[in-house]
Amino acid sequence: MALNMHSHESPNGSGAATFTKQDFASGQETRWCPGCGDYAVLAAVQEFLPELGLPPERVVFLTGIGCAGRFAYYMNTYGVHGLHGRAPALATGLAVSRPDLSVWALGGDGDMLSIGGNHLIHALRRNMPIKILVLNNQVYGLTKGQASPTSKLGKVTKSTPFGSEDQPFNPLALALGAGASFVARTVDRDRRHLTEVLRAAAEHPGAAFVEIYQNCPIFNDEAYAVLTDKDTKDAYQIRLEHDQPIRFGADRERGVAQRPDGSVAIVDVADVGEDALLVHDAHCADPSRAFALAHLSQNVSEPTPIGVFRSVVRPVHGERSQQELQAAHEAVGSDELEALLHAGATWIVD
Repeated sequence: MALNMHSHESPNGSGAATFTKQDFASGQETRWCPGCGDYAVLAAVQEFLPELGLPPERVVFLTGIGCAGRFAYYMNTYGVHGLHGRAPALATGLAVSRPDLSVWALGGDGDMLSIGGNHLIHALRRNMPIKILVLNNQVYGLTKGQASPTSKLGKVTKSTPFGSEDQPFNPLALALGAGASFVARTVDRDRRHLTEVLRAAAEHPGAAFVEIYQNCPIFNDEAYAVLTDKDTKDAYQIRLEHDQPIRFGADRERGVAQRPDGSVAIVDVADVGEDALLVHDAHCADPSRAFALAHLSQNVSEPTPIGVFRSVVRPVHGERSQQELQAAHEAVGSDELEALLHAGATWIVD
């Protein structure tokens, strides 16, 4: 993918390059349906990326098939519009071979959780240094409205005319079960929260999994309306903040408490007192509480947690081998190691 390169001098005269949203926006005309949540996600990503301080050629977006697959065309970065579900696999190979790049894999719920599910879980368990964004609209959009792995029970679509009988995936629980070191959820229409989550994901040293609730105005319109409409969002958004009691509501009158069996439940603060509320710990090594929070709501017609569920530090894939290789270089000297690696039968392929 061609890049339109721009360079800017730092206003303080240091000579360090600075970037703006325009540096990360390609000249391609965006072609999504009017009202599609992809527009909001694209704008948030383009506005956020300059914070990384990286030039566009150091950033890569890899996508699969579907509406979200077009994302790579609209970014003035390197990118690949790959095969269905293969974005995590492409990102894995690139991250291994080019650790100097900021690698982002992006796809829809059908793309990432159906044919791409195997690639996704292994990228997470290996803790690859990639950022994975799943745009979840609970339906296949580009292929015209079939049920997806996250469609709710009873959902009537072109492929399920009598209502879906399949239990939907819980993307966050799936990611936590795969051992993901960073797991978060946000919504397309809340620009500030979306940007905060993207920032946290970018700062995380390993694999970062972000589920983005994204509206499909054609085949599943207003699926997340209670989380985004100004009259209802305070009552339905449970915002997770590290080291803070979990409270929500227009007057923060409701909260989340942990039951004796380890599960969590929504309570009225006036009934139990603030001391009974669960204090969110995103950095807890044990993922049990994050897993319980991921299961707090069965669907978005109930109060739903958003924010960073888990952010822990564990070894990033490839770090140990790189350290061992560096140690070997220092122990025997680069010339001796090079001679050893090329000792015996070798071939040069032109």
